[in-house]
Amino acid sequence: MISDKRLEELILDQKEIFLSRDLGTQRRVDFDRHCAHEQVVVISGIRRSGKSTLMRQFANRYKEFYYVNFDDERLIDFELADFSGLMLAFNKMHPEIKVIFIDEIQSVPGWERFIRRIHDEGFKIFLTGSNANLLSSELATHLTGRYSKIELYPFAFNELLDFLHIDYHKVSSSKKAGILLAFDKYLEHGGFPEFLKYRDGEFLKRIYDDILFRDIITRFGIRDTKVFRQLVHYLFSNMTKEASYHSLKNALGFKSAMSVRSYIGFLEEAYLIFELFKYDFSLKKQYANPKKIYVIDNGMRNAVSFRFSGDNGRLLENLVFIELKRRHDSVYYYRRKHECDFVTEDKGVISYAIQVCFELNTTNREREVNGLLEAKNDLGIEQGMILTYNQDEKITTGEGLDIVVVPVWRWLLEESFPIASYAPAR
Repeated sequence: MISDKRLEELILDQKEIFLSRDLGTQRRVDFDRHCAHEQVVVISGIRRSGKSTLMRQFANRYKEFYYVNFDDERLIDFELADFSGLMLAFNKMHPEIKVIFIDEIQSVPGWERFIRRIHDEGFKIFLTGSNANLLSSELATHLTGRYSKIELYPFAFNELLDFLHIDYHKVSSSKKAGILLAFDKYLEHGGFPEFLKYRDGEFLKRIYDDILFRDIITRFGIRDTKVFRQLVHYLFSNMTKEASYHSLKNALGFKSAMSVRSYIGFLEEAYLIFELFKYDFSLKKQYANPKKIYVIDNGMRNAVSFRFSGDNGRLLENLVFIELKRRHDSVYYYRRKHECDFVTEDKGVISYAIQVCFELNTTNREREVNGLLEAKNDLGIEQGMILTYNQDEKITTGEGLDIVVVPVWRWLLEESFPIASYAPAR
């Protein structure tokens, strides 16, 4: 148990540090909506993606609030029973406050019961956490209907431009040059805010290692750390490619495919990688088919894995995937005779079919178009898009599907891209 006096000192110290935090670049979040409702607001995402800064931006909308950060070695022994002491310390200082911000809540076992109790007592609560499944399962069990969730990724491209103070509205020729230069760096170095601020080449490696050891190896008690790290390195080096648990088992010498499946699940929980399922009307087949692997950030991937010639196309595809995760309920790939890189689903309806290639040319044009047409015919999709590095045109197929070819940088700046009315830039 932590003494009352020590807890009060720690709370004051943490809040002072929290208030001194730079508000940073405004994230693309509906602040008004999340502040207006009574639900618990849960901000989840990979470490160092800006969750605490986003929480600081929310806190800036309140005159008074409580704050505690459990990612602090002084609270390493904090237990469920200590929450009563925490609330007592808060109430002794400011009994009238009804807003509380809590960083890295998953560090305390049983936290969800405490959150439910104070929510029922009328507190407006904001939480951050770095583990997707842990938060989701516990929220679903104990806070059903009582929370809204924000999944935070490293900077989107428009957030990066805001960070760099580059105006991307009404793009002129001179503005376009600056935007393309920023996009080239974004494609290569990703969007982790702290890396962009300090340009420390070792930062991304440190975050990667920290997540592997603190959030996965230690938490899940992984003993064979060497083979686990080999798996992660392989997945990062081979992002965007198909893989099955059995093929990974054979390639890396695992004893069982179930071990591979478990390890990949741990990596997904920590937001390091994502599995992309092949779309099928049968959920059983979706789970049985090979998955495609994507990673959280191009910069982190390039900092910790091998680079290959021709990587730009894969970097572009990975970047598009992460943006689709931000925008849509669900994302899949589709393949029968041909392949379509992505199909998106919103509210149970397949909405878009998207191909990604660095350059559309005579060698790959037929393949890319056929993949879209197959998705259109099989799934009833009416809108198709090919995203490239910097090409801009409209393709009429004569088969009831108009395909727009759009530069990725331009698509990234349009939160809802107007395919039906799209006209290529002149």
